[in-house]
Amino acid sequence: MEVRDAIEADAEALADLATGPPDVMRNLVHDRTVRVAEDDEEIVGFVSYDAERGTVHVTQLAGEQSVCERLLAEPIEFAKREHMAVELLVPDDEPGVQTAVEASGFAETGSGPQFEGQPTTRYRLEPGRAEQ
Repeated sequence: MEVRDAIEADAEALADLATGPPDVMRNLVHDRTVRVAEDDEEIVGFVSYDAERGTVHVTQLAGEQSVCERLLAEPIEFAKREHMAVELLVPDDEPGVQTAVEASGFAETGSGPQFEGQPTTRYRLEPGRAEQ
C-alpha cells in the first residue's frame, strides 16, 4: 500500500469512499491536507486534516480498518513534529474506523455532534506531550 497526496483527479474515488458528491471532495482536496492510500493503483482509503490553534483536526477518514490505521499515522506524525494534539469525530455506525482510531492510541473524550441524525464520538490524542 502506498500513501500519497490527493489530487483533484481523485475526487470521484474519494466521493465513492465517503458516499458524498465529487464536488465536495474536489473542494476538500483544495482546502485541506488530504492523503490517499492506494493498493494496486486503486484508492482504498483517505484521510483529510487541517491544523488550527494547537490542534490537528481530522475532518474525514475512510477505508478498511488497517487502511485507516495507516492513514492516521499521517496527521499523528504531523502533530508530533509540531507539538500539537489530534482530534476527530467518529460516527457511531463506523465500528472499523472506531477500532482503527482506538488502536492508534486515541482516547474517547465524550459524545460529539450528530451528523445527518447519526451520533458521533469525540477522540483525542496528544502524541508529543511526553516529549515536551
